Amino acid sequence: MQRWVAEGEFPALAVQLQSRNLVTEPICTGSASLTDATPVNGDTRFLVASLTKPVVAMGVLLLVEQGRIGLNDRVVDWLPEFSAANRKTMTVRHLLSHTSGLPDMLPDNRELRRQRSKLDAFVRGTCTVDLEFPVGRGARYQSMGYALLGPIVAAASGMPLSEWLRTRIFQPLGMAATSLGEPAASNGKSRMGKRAPAPIAEIAVPEEQQGGDDWNWNSPYWRALGAPWGGMISTVTDLSRFCRAMVNGGLGPNGRVFSLASVKLATQNRLHDFPDITDAERRTRGWGLGWRMNWLDHHTVFCDLLPETACGHWGATGTLFWLDCERELAAVLLSTQPLGRGGSKLTQLSNAMVAALC
Repeated sequence: MQRWVAEGEFPALAVQLQSRNLVTEPICTGSASLTDATPVNGDTRFLVASLTKPVVAMGVLLLVEQGRIGLNDRVVDWLPEFSAANRKTMTVRHLLSHTSGLPDMLPDNRELRRQRSKLDAFVRGTCTVDLEFPVGRGARYQSMGYALLGPIVAAASGMPLSEWLRTRIFQPLGMAATSLGEPAASNGKSRMGKRAPAPIAEIAVPEEQQGGDDWNWNSPYWRALGAPWGGMISTVTDLSRFCRAMVNGGLGPNGRVFSLASVKLATQNRLHDFPDITDAERRTRGWGLGWRMNWLDHHTVFCDLLPETACGHWGATGTLFWLDCERELAAVLLSTQPLGRGGSKLTQLSNAMVAALC
């Protein structure tokens, strides 16, 4: 990690690994700033991008546990504006498992961000955007499916998604530095604690976001938006607490947070639930509910030494976490170097970490 930072591969790296009763200290190197030498530590907050999705999925499953949402509830029954004939069969299960046919991003995503649009603009666009394939007939990554989960959770819980996650997941697990979107601060104080939280590590934004200081990943707009598909801010230690609860079957430090049934459902390949998906997709490109399976033949494999039953998620800002519930292994790897089109050195780091323990 130190060599990669010294060679300019990553501005910053923070990782934490756990195996059964062993949890490492945070291992951190590099700078949280792109312009000075502010050191990264276990309290440094990162824009974790799509690591948000598994957390949102577990928030939805908490509502399922309470009988407030059914996985086979139609989206249109929660969002009446989602009424086009070709999408009336779309369910919450489709949104969670990337089988909805919705696109990853809206065609005017960049323009919406340049206009600093609110989340409801993304929801309105998702309600009318063309589907990429018929509902349930394939599996393709779709961030906009998670855009719809925001208002669905709000309708079912009676509170915004950010507040539902804070009170039902972050607080019970002691994730005091984690939020969906940057909370409003006043007089140096924040909802997250008595004092203002630690700074957020700056992302080395990709070329397509250069010049977008008012809308890119480092902008106040994006940090505050709280996008259900990628707007969570967290630390390596907080995310390790979340992963710990998952490998412990839903148990947090102060009691049960998720049911064991929810953990198993979310972290197993759910593409078998859809008869119209091809056998090849089901076997090699599996999705749980919010969690992606370990695609062993793909450049985005989480770790070459983990089985296909391991699950996790990548974040476009250069982040990764994964679980191997069978061996009670979990790791969080956070960086500020966005993922490229090819493989990531984070996979190599995962390989070294697993080899050290197994």
